[in-house]
Amino acid sequence: MDGHGPLWVVPHEVPAIVPLPSRSTEPRWVGVYRWAAVGGDLLAAMLGVSIALLTRFGYHVGPSYLVVSSLLPPAWVGVVALSKGYDPRYFGAGPDEFRSLMRSGVGLTAAVAMTSYVTKTEIARGFVVLAIPVMVVSALLLRYALRKDLHRHRVRGRCMHRVLVVGRSGPAATLCEHLEKRPTDGFRVVATCRPRGDGHGHLQPDELAEPDILAAADRHAVDVVAISTDPELVGQSLRRLSWALEQRGIELIVSPGIIEVAGPRISVRPVAGLSLLHLERPSVSGGPHLMKAVFDRTVALGFIAVLSPLLIGLALAVKVSSPGPVLFRQQRIGRGGDEFTMLKFRSMYSDAEQRLGDLYALSDGNGVIFKMRDDPRMTPLGRWIRRFSLDELPQLFNVLRGDMSLVGPRPPLAEEVALYAADDSRRMLVKPGMTGLWQVSGRSDLSWDESVRLDLRYVDNWSMTLDLLILWKTVRAVAYGAGAY
Repeated sequence: MDGHGPLWVVPHEVPAIVPLPSRSTEPRWVGVYRWAAVGGDLLAAMLGVSIALLTRFGYHVGPSYLVVSSLLPPAWVGVVALSKGYDPRYFGAGPDEFRSLMRSGVGLTAAVAMTSYVTKTEIARGFVVLAIPVMVVSALLLRYALRKDLHRHRVRGRCMHRVLVVGRSGPAATLCEHLEKRPTDGFRVVATCRPRGDGHGHLQPDELAEPDILAAADRHAVDVVAISTDPELVGQSLRRLSWALEQRGIELIVSPGIIEVAGPRISVRPVAGLSLLHLERPSVSGGPHLMKAVFDRTVALGFIAVLSPLLIGLALAVKVSSPGPVLFRQQRIGRGGDEFTMLKFRSMYSDAEQRLGDLYALSDGNGVIFKMRDDPRMTPLGRWIRRFSLDELPQLFNVLRGDMSLVGPRPPLAEEVALYAADDSRRMLVKPGMTGLWQVSGRSDLSWDESVRLDLRYVDNWSMTLDLLILWKTVRAVAYGAGAY
């Protein structure tokens, strides 16, 4: 260490105004969050039970249901605990915290059914069917509010896990960048350990030694040791390191070097005494996408029916606001390279395409897509409907026809597809969408590389859960109008 050992230990700057707890005891914020989560789950359980009792029985509740109602809240907390709903590893990071609550709802329903059968106790199905769903939804909403509060603290530098990153310069720097990119995940790198010869071609097999890593972990009082991809730290050496860190109460995480792959596609399978990382193939066809197609068309038809007065009103407003057609039709490239006609409410004057060549030099886009914040071709009404993405509502008919999905990559122009690199063409393995990761992550403010990266991430990690999450976030993105021009 520090000039005499085989590792460089490079401390990261940590704001002095933020107290950093020692790893020897559980950080105070973890206990506060856990008890707040338990309190929220108890409150959700009592709310679910109360609504179910009043709805099912009114004010005439029998003694047996009073007993059942008093047992359900602690049973709910117990089931959540068994589902790892209070595991500090999941506090504020990733969807596992929410999945544990949904699994708990299923588990509690099964437990109530089995208990009723074994004890031959008659429990009204209407009571159970109402109490537990209300319980789960309330718990999800309360936990979401709790997570948002934790995220606000983490953005200010509080409630963080201290991390020691171990590995060679390149992979270690990449891992540090990814860990610190999203402070809401709760990781702060306080030091990095790398081989002293790193970068000079003088590496020895034992340069990343367990005693030096442990000494660095003790010196910086870390909560987590993160191993970047490194051929020196594998097999028995990594196993011994995990044992030593376990004795110190330090968590060990290992980066496999795989980027932009979501957790559901990754699994660890034991083969011949080895723990092998298995990468599932992305789902781009088959049953799940048939379900997606049915979901898309059903929801699109429902939206068209509900929003028909708004669609008619916008069509009339576009017609009277400026001369020209109500709908703007443009050829876009869909799944598998097939062309289709995308529909939008016209937001520009009818000669917009002829004036485009004179404005290319003034583009605010990302170098590939033309965009202008103050486009002179835009009508006054067009600026307003673009601000709230109302011009895209006719694309519901594209979804109904099967040309597009509700969620997917951005529908590209033919000239954009001509500029695609080899990897970029993966975007066309699925249907383009009315919204997507690009919509909820900055829209027109994104660079071309960022747009491509988000679309490829969607294609590689698609699931119905991801679609529902994007649809939920789209409402907020449209309300704020961020990046819409």
